Amino acid sequence: MNIANGKLIDEQLVMLSQLGDAHAFGLLVEKYQNKLYRVILRIIKNQSIVEDLVQESFIKAYRSIANFRGDSAFYTWLYKIGLNTARSYLYDKKHSPQIDCSIESEDLDNLSTASNLYSPETPESELSNKQIAKTVNDSIEALPSELKLAITLREIDGLSYEQISLTMDCPIGTTRSRIFRARNIISEKIKPLLNVKQGQRW
Repeated sequence: MNIANGKLIDEQLVMLSQLGDAHAFGLLVEKYQNKLYRVILRIIKNQSIVEDLVQESFIKAYRSIANFRGDSAFYTWLYKIGLNTARSYLYDKKHSPQIDCSIESEDLDNLSTASNLYSPETPESELSNKQIAKTVNDSIEALPSELKLAITLREIDGLSYEQISLTMDCPIGTTRSRIFRARNIISEKIKPLLNVKQGQRW
């Protein structure tokens, strides 16, 4: 299924849901519940709480589906509901993360990402790639919550900068800055595995 067809199917399911078709909304839940779960799990590590928040997010989405006008993709709208639900939970628990929406940055699309580093050129490459993958995962987990979420939405979920900006309620420059900062942090952790000197580009 290509992206265009997926978007069209979503639009049809949303339209049916707005007409009261619970089965159509159930198909949307089935399609996106795992993705939404992974997004919220990046913010809150308790799996049972995340499951409750995912369910709460879909309940909110169902109750608000009549107000959805298609200004963004359905999953962008849904992710935003999920993130707001998670943030509300953290706020209620007085564990709300600090959110910096003030930083602007130039477009940094041309920077390399960690996913481009894997290369099967030597007999030791399999072990090296496993070490790199573990370092990348560990580095992502150690990022501040907003950087971690931005890089996850970009590199794992494949959202565009515009979609991430809508999802995270921040300017697009802030989105680019967060992704750039996350990539920089990850690259500094990876450099020793690639025999790249500090400050040297790779």
